Amino acid sequence: MCMKYKRLSDLEVNESGVISKVFYNGELGRRLMDLGFIAGSRIYCVGESPRGNPKAYLVKGTVIAIRNETCKFILLEGVDRGEA
Repeated sequence: MCMKYKRLSDLEVNESGVISKVFYNGELGRRLMDLGFIAGSRIYCVGESPRGNPKAYLVKGTVIAIRNETCKFILLEGVDRGEA
């Protein structure tokens, strides 16, 4: 069976996925983990700015806006289309 992986930066509004891997270490990695960006967490894209960067994500009950440059190092699996 083939799993579909996607970068968080490629997630569209109203799509969700499960975080598979966060490729950050140090202070930024620790901050993302504190916000709930850990493997196994479901994350939803709930909005985006008029230019599409940053986007707003719902994870562990918190909405946070993150720029695409940061999101491209977060890998998702099990991407679904639907409301949060």
